Amino acid sequence: MGQVIDLAPVDDADGSRWLVLTADGTIVALDPDDDRVTVLASVELVDEPGRQPWLDHRLRRRLHVSGCGRFAAVVNDFGRYGQVVDLDRGGAVTLALDGGDYHANTVPFALVFARVDGRPVVLHRTRWNRLDVSDPATGELLTARELEKSAEGDRPAHRLDYFHGRVLCSPGGRALADDGWVWHPVGVPTVWALRPWLDGNVWESEDGPTRRALCHRDYHWNGPLCFVGDTLLAVGGIGDDDETMLPGVRLFDVASGRELTTFAGPAGAWFSDGRRLYSAHPDGLHVWDPLTGHRTATVPGFVPTCRHRGTGELAAVTDGVLRRCRPA
Repeated sequence: MGQVIDLAPVDDADGSRWLVLTADGTIVALDPDDDRVTVLASVELVDEPGRQPWLDHRLRRRLHVSGCGRFAAVVNDFGRYGQVVDLDRGGAVTLALDGGDYHANTVPFALVFARVDGRPVVLHRTRWNRLDVSDPATGELLTARELEKSAEGDRPAHRLDYFHGRVLCSPGGRALADDGWVWHPVGVPTVWALRPWLDGNVWESEDGPTRRALCHRDYHWNGPLCFVGDTLLAVGGIGDDDETMLPGVRLFDVASGRELTTFAGPAGAWFSDGRRLYSAHPDGLHVWDPLTGHRTATVPGFVPTCRHRGTGELAAVTDGVLRRCRPA
């Protein structure tokens, strides 16, 4: 199968199904309950020679998969380029992605799949300060908009001074979260609603009424971030400056932007089933009550990289082996 460089779940599959991306650009489906491995496509990995790492963030390939499993995106985190492919058509490219080169090395490539009215859509960065939504089957742009010209020296209406970072969609597709930053480097995790963006206000992601900036942290972004159900967002890092930041959770209400609770402890990558928060520490998996902050369980030695929403499994590929854990 080759060296696995990323793993992603097919959340709407009937059972445990996962896709992996190998170092040579092959996308492979894993059906572990049936002991089946299927090669789906071979994609061209876009190189970005000369890309200088920012802090310790080196360019890396990332695999995203739509819930239905038909579409995949391979992007360069901390880079500029990527592509969306149709796996039902052997990996045909439906959308070439270009997120722009302005400080692209400071953030993962902003992209997430969502489902609206039963059909998949893909949200993706098209400039450092712009996100769009497209149809992954055709590449059609669903959020077309243009800034109006303004008088010289005036800032155009809706122009956003925000570097879009990692984006997430809540489990039910209601809300979006963005772990981006503003000058002069301040991390500002932000949330807004998906449907108003597609149903009438194409500027919702810039300055729409549902958009909320949750907090401000000097020189701190690219930390843990996780939806807890559709209404809560867990933001990693306690403090307002990277030099004094403590590992832990700040839990926010998505609709109001109000901070509900704070507790120390969770670090690494985070996942949630709506009732529990899972944190993947170097020593293993830790399980927390996100409302009280109590740690309720640990799984030593198991460090997952993603969670399957359909089965509830947490998983990682280690030494070429898919390892899974399904919490009770």
